[in-house]
Amino acid sequence: MTSVFVKFDTPKEVSDKAYSLAEIARDGGKIKKGTNEVTKTVERGEAAMVIMAVDVEPPEILAHMPALCDEKKVPYVYVPSKTELGKAIGLEKPTASVAIVDAAKGKALCDEIAEAVNGLKSN
Repeated sequence: MTSVFVKFDTPKEVSDKAYSLAEIARDGGKIKKGTNEVTKTVERGEAAMVIMAVDVEPPEILAHMPALCDEKKVPYVYVPSKTELGKAIGLEKPTASVAIVDAAKGKALCDEIAEAVNGLKSN
């Protein structure tokens, strides 16, 4: 069952890369976590990439995010688990979404994910 905000299927290898990117950005770059922070970061044009968990309840929490990201030309990617996404950024709690503000050493990985996602969206 796909949530209302999921606009394309993300292959496992791409979502695995997104988790890795979150870990790299956590350690050396800059991230914003939680849907309110992520929304503000995208609106201000500061986000390099948005990572959203598919298993968010209720899905309406993230319903606005893909359209906002498209409007602001921010690439976004889906990962299967909010628990894993939380772990990737060093939280003990699940998180619905993360904005990568500065990917640091993950810049090339960020670009690679954005390219893969653009290919998925055009299908």
